[in-house]
Amino acid sequence: MKQLFVIRHAKSDWGDFNLKDFDRPLNKRGHKNAPEMVERFVAKGLKPDVIVTSPALRALTTAKYFAAGWQLKAEQLSVNLSIYEADTKTLLQVINEFNDDFDSIALFGHNPGLTNLVNYLTDGQITNMPTCSVAVIEFSFDEWKLISSNTGNLVLFDYPKSGLD
Repeated sequence: MKQLFVIRHAKSDWGDFNLKDFDRPLNKRGHKNAPEMVERFVAKGLKPDVIVTSPALRALTTAKYFAAGWQLKAEQLSVNLSIYEADTKTLLQVINEFNDDFDSIALFGHNPGLTNLVNYLTDGQITNMPTCSVAVIEFSFDEWKLISSNTGNLVLFDYPKSGLD
């Protein structure tokens, strides 16, 4: 069985219009929400083997908060440029290339790609993944390359304002 955590970056700062989109940092709320969200998953005993993240500053910063909360080592976090501004097809290619040695992987990225991906993989009805939201999807396969449309089961969807904690 494979388990995929799909995590949208925390709230970013739009204050400096001179920054490129790629370089936008988290804002105050983002710095607050990321540690709170990972604590919800620690409390539930949900932790991935590794993290794969977009290199955009807001996604990478969010991933580092989660890595710290999950007590993952630096080598358990990797960056994949393909995730930045990716559509469903690109994100699926990234997932299909994951190392089968890992049964549980957290993927950090951006909308609208992540919302579309979750709905594609689970036949879900999520209209929008809010910032710092997490979807946990389970697959009955032993190989990441077998994951495709409607092959996953959405077992948990949580976000900072959900009240699920």
